[in-house]
Amino acid sequence: MIFSLLQVIIAAVIVGLILLQERSSGASGLLGGSDSTNSFYQARRGAERMIFRTTIALVVAFAVLSVFQLSA
Repeated sequence: MIFSLLQVIIAAVIVGLILLQERSSGASGLLGGSDSTNSFYQARRGAERMIFRTTIALVVAFAVLSVFQLSA
């Protein structure tokens, strides 16, 4: 029961963090295209880096909880 509740909370936070990440918006970004102003690589800095790393950590935590829930 506690694993399911934690998974729901983590999933909601992951969705929010993913929506905060604004790399390439629009249909062209969705399909892998890019416009001329965003065609170069930009390094993540500050809050953007923290959001990115937090998203990765929460996805790993979600996966670990899923495995523990399957084994329980």
